[in-house]
Amino acid sequence: MSCRDAPALAAGFARDCRAAARRRACRRMHSRLPFCARRLRAFPEAGLGHGGEDRAVTPGISASAMSTDQVAPAERAGYWGDWINRLFCGLKSDLYGDTDFEGRMSTLRAGDIVLTRLEANRHRVMRSSSLARSTETPYLKIVAPWVGCAGVGQKGREAWVTPDQWSIYDTTDSYAVANPVRVEHLIVMVPKERLVERGVSLEPLMARRLGGSGGIARLALETMRSAYRELPGMSEAAARGVGDAITQLVHLSMLDLAGIGTAMTQKDALRERIKQHVGERLGDPGLSVDSVAWALNCSRRHLYNAFSEEPDGVAGYILRRRLEACCRSFDDRANSHRSITEIALGFGFSSMAHFSRVFRARVGVAPSDYRRAAGSAAA
Repeated sequence: MSCRDAPALAAGFARDCRAAARRRACRRMHSRLPFCARRLRAFPEAGLGHGGEDRAVTPGISASAMSTDQVAPAERAGYWGDWINRLFCGLKSDLYGDTDFEGRMSTLRAGDIVLTRLEANRHRVMRSSSLARSTETPYLKIVAPWVGCAGVGQKGREAWVTPDQWSIYDTTDSYAVANPVRVEHLIVMVPKERLVERGVSLEPLMARRLGGSGGIARLALETMRSAYRELPGMSEAAARGVGDAITQLVHLSMLDLAGIGTAMTQKDALRERIKQHVGERLGDPGLSVDSVAWALNCSRRHLYNAFSEEPDGVAGYILRRRLEACCRSFDDRANSHRSITEIALGFGFSSMAHFSRVFRARVGVAPSDYRRAAGSAAA
């Protein structure tokens, strides 16, 4: 079986899925699921990296993992189908009639962006219009193969993607994804409203191929892959910043696909790379304009140009992100045992006198007063 055979296999997808649904007797598997997948409630200790290796996950980073290895071979197909149904809110799965199956999924979150590495034998998934309308949270879903291929069908279009390419589809409408060979995919879920609010006309961009010719779509793909690889070692604040960067790069990719891309999008792309880099390294006291320029292999002039529309420039952005991170920590009752000094040093401030001065100037009150007020509000 090869990817060239995929379109023919996909033709009978809906018919096979209905037959498979009748064959599956998997309701008894519900009690065996390790946690409530439908809500993506996760355990910090779970985490499989690319290739299946175990990875430590920073506390606060939401992670979950599932594998059919824990299930008897005869029950794996039903277990997998039930898991897919619950994790993706009613998504139907079919195995092309195969009885032998192995599959793994490992999920991480970057703010409100959900990244899943899926490794599985050949299979297909489908969502009907009625199930799509009942989706709890509207997402745009990206499939980006590491190994194998995927055929994404929606809006009367079908896009086949291989490694170094990706496609995007809308979970609030009917769709089908065929995986006719064993695959390893990165699946990224972006809240639909994050792109709708940016004024993108999504319908003509669904089930299209991106990334193969390089440009902003390739940068988006590399960022999503890097994010999945590095998230387990990030702080929660850094992970949120990475999620924002992914959203922006997907947005720029959609604009480019729609033919709206201009030289300005490349400037925006560099700005998002800078923001991602800063978000990942807030705790580094050495983080500065020069260190960012060196890390991204660009000149200070390019950095300043990318931030020409930001009110405070690169240095001001670094300071603002650090202060925002400190405020979030002060607001979080889970950090009540940590001192103001510990939190400030943890976000890259090397001088408490400097921290107190810039905090008061930006926030309007002293750090101790802000924390006292936050504690009173929480109580």
